[in-house]
Amino acid sequence: MDGKKLEYKGEAALKEIERLTSEADIVQQNILREILGQNQKTEYLSKFSRGSAMDIREFKNSVSVITYKAIQPYIRRIAHGEDSSLITGKPITEMLCSSGTSAGEPKMMPSIEEDIDRRTFLYNLIMPIMSRYLAGLDEGKAMYLYFVRAEMSTPCGLPARTVLTSFYKSNHFKNRAPDAYHDFTSPYAAILCDDDYQSMYCQLLSGLVHRRQVLRLGAVFASAFLRAVSFLERNWGRMCDDIATGRLDPFITDPECRSSMSSMLPSPNPTHAAEIREICSSPSWKGILCRLWPRAQYIEAVVTGSMAQYIPALEHYSEGKLPLVCTMYASSECYFGVNLRPLCDPRDVVFTLLPNMGYFEFIPLGGNGMLVMDIDEDEEVSGRKLVDLVNVRVGCYYELVVTTFAGLYRYRIGDVLQVTGFHNRAPQFRFICRRNVVLSIDNDKTNEEDLHKSIAVAKKLLEPHDALLVEYTSRVDTSSVPGHYVLYWEIKHHPRSPPSAASSDNSVANKPALDDRVLEECCIVVEEELDYIYRRCRSKDRSVGPLEIRVVSPGTFELLMDFFISQGGSINQYKTPRCIKSSAALELLDGNVEASFFSPRDPTWRA
Repeated sequence: MDGKKLEYKGEAALKEIERLTSEADIVQQNILREILGQNQKTEYLSKFSRGSAMDIREFKNSVSVITYKAIQPYIRRIAHGEDSSLITGKPITEMLCSSGTSAGEPKMMPSIEEDIDRRTFLYNLIMPIMSRYLAGLDEGKAMYLYFVRAEMSTPCGLPARTVLTSFYKSNHFKNRAPDAYHDFTSPYAAILCDDDYQSMYCQLLSGLVHRRQVLRLGAVFASAFLRAVSFLERNWGRMCDDIATGRLDPFITDPECRSSMSSMLPSPNPTHAAEIREICSSPSWKGILCRLWPRAQYIEAVVTGSMAQYIPALEHYSEGKLPLVCTMYASSECYFGVNLRPLCDPRDVVFTLLPNMGYFEFIPLGGNGMLVMDIDEDEEVSGRKLVDLVNVRVGCYYELVVTTFAGLYRYRIGDVLQVTGFHNRAPQFRFICRRNVVLSIDNDKTNEEDLHKSIAVAKKLLEPHDALLVEYTSRVDTSSVPGHYVLYWEIKHHPRSPPSAASSDNSVANKPALDDRVLEECCIVVEEELDYIYRRCRSKDRSVGPLEIRVVSPGTFELLMDFFISQGGSINQYKTPRCIKSSAALELLDGNVEASFFSPRDPTWRA
């Protein structure tokens, strides 16, 4: 990428967006030619080539549409020391750990040095876009809560880390030129501290110290921001003590954090501490964000997809006075686009895909404005079915496919998008969902197959007690922070001897008579069988709470079927949904809960 683009600010950035979107078709063709030119000698592309340099026509006619399963052997070989030329013409500098998993472990995405330029380019567009709608954002600070994950290494020594950890540790972030739009409350040392507790404490304390200068609040994901609010509820008293005395709590032991925070607490400030203490002592925290940070103009966080479940909580803590802003669309594989109308209702967020970020194609999902998931996650897709970026149709649904400089070719991202319109020649998309994701609270993404396998193992614990799992479904419960998975189980109990005439009512015989410890153990067995990311969120990050099993009374799932059929479903085609989102259906289930059980301990997780 042209390094000059990294310097775009203000009107120059907005003009570049207009140029790119006006010439979206030309930019896309040039990007693909550049990718093919750079990577034409790779082992991966060579197997599709007739010997000469691959052109766009041959690429579209020959290169397969793939999932992670197809590229994983090449990534594994590079991770074990083979040359990057297996898939890309530039050296792979790191592997990015995706929130998705393969066989229970994080997917690893290849990244080359210039990828950080593309990510920085997109980040640099955000404030020029925001400044079109809100003036004076350069006259104060941003309290953005950023966190890194502990790094791993591949067998050959390449760093393996999340895309955000990569960015926060890059020179583009830590050595950026002074800029009033990027004046953060958090010290760099606090962001880089991989002890989440100490990092969170120092970042929130910094935000309270600078509370009257803060114009923007945020975190990457809505779930992380709410986790910070919950943390503040538990720790504001200690933070007030720190401000009042001018001394950092001794439990902060990270030397870099202590050093950076010492300059932020140069002297006792009991008046400031008393103001915060009075606000936080309120019996209701409704609107607390506006009282603690009275100059804040908006909250920035991802609130699309599974994160939309947190919108009511964010609106509660802001009393609906702060816009919820979702600025960009990105993944570990590629950064995609920006929200050109950032102050829109969070339920109406659409993203404009920028054609210089990668080469984009789309698998049609249905037609005439109807979403039909008729292509399985691992089903082979003909390249001839794919639609180019500028040829998608308004109202239609697609699965995103990307080709990158770092060695992903016609790779299915797994995101389902709907076209809502165009900005110049570039389409705008609403994010609909991740393909096959049933449950998600933070970085965890549990699909139906993984959930089923986990429950299949756990339900075996019922058999020695003459009990049978008849049916199940699930939901996420975000009424408290952190949120947690809830499983609804209908259990049939088989008595060892026939019921007496006095207890001929089958409901008595079927009532589960199980020791609480059995069902608690079922909870932890389900968690142990879920993937690496879920177990990390539970045990390390504490961003997901203990799994809960709610045992419902016999016949509940028949009532659930009756409900869905009454809503227009067909009894011939009815299948119990493995995740429930309908508020009426959840009310039915919760109205029939007989007992509730939680995991008694954390699942196993190792870095």
